[in-house]
Amino acid sequence: MTAAPARQLVQFGAGELTDRLSEALQVYVSAMGYPPSTARQRRALWLDHMRRPGWRAVGWIGAGGDLQGIAYGYAGAPGQWWFEEVRRGLLGAGGDPDGWLTDYFELTELHVRPDAQGRGLGEGLLRALLAGTNRSTVLLSTPEYRDNQPGKAWQLYRRTGFRDVLRDHRFTGDSRPFAVLGRPLPLDPPVAR
Repeated sequence: MTAAPARQLVQFGAGELTDRLSEALQVYVSAMGYPPSTARQRRALWLDHMRRPGWRAVGWIGAGGDLQGIAYGYAGAPGQWWFEEVRRGLLGAGGDPDGWLTDYFELTELHVRPDAQGRGLGEGLLRALLAGTNRSTVLLSTPEYRDNQPGKAWQLYRRTGFRDVLRDHRFTGDSRPFAVLGRPLPLDPPVAR
């Protein structure tokens, strides 16, 4: 008799993720430390994102069928809120001489439940999500870290070659400072740990 795998990395279609959206939003809320009401607020946004060109999603499913991690993104384009916010920030910092906003995949969400962190799930999600995208770069935003102590997300992004595009950026409606990070695609093959 063969034992069931401890977890499985799967690709989600929009219908499949919609069916598991409440669970995915709980992963997001727990990973970010947000209050539960945040899940209700984000639901419509995630559903809207599923209709964007180039949208794709991946997740880690545990042996019991529970969702342990989720990541999704889509092709960034003018007119999208995030594109316009980052463009505003880049213009304020002197423009976009490296052309980050010309052909990018927006890594919108990447979250692993706190009880499943530290096992390589985040890097697995990142690599699976970005494999086969038809864009030349990937961009993401993440809260700035405090007290010179980068968290696990920052460590993952640096380890996989992301560099600063914009630092200490304030998105409209959020007073927290964010960093916008980017890197060329494709990702290099994984490094053995």
